[in-house]
Amino acid sequence: MAFIQIMEMRTSNIDELRALDEEWEKATEGRRTVRRSIITQDRNDPGRYMLVVFFDSYESAMENSKLPETEELSQKTAALVDSISFADLDVIDDRS
Repeated sequence: MAFIQIMEMRTSNIDELRALDEEWEKATEGRRTVRRSIITQDRNDPGRYMLVVFFDSYESAMENSKLPETEELSQKTAALVDSISFADLDVIDDRS
């Protein structure tokens, strides 16, 4: 079953966060289990962002979380955001 994680963040440091994400992608090439990610900005609240991350399954998401680079990214992200919350979602229907 596919799995999606949504991270809702408040920050004024989006450029720094995007640079960290690019570093993480390079460092985890061939090992990360992320299939797709989308960064969004709230049109009505420009300091509010959502990162939507797609995985093949919950298990593959947990495998990705265990990468040392992911833990490092998490710590660096925490220093750049005012707040962050997570939603862990099992996909029960997916239509195109």
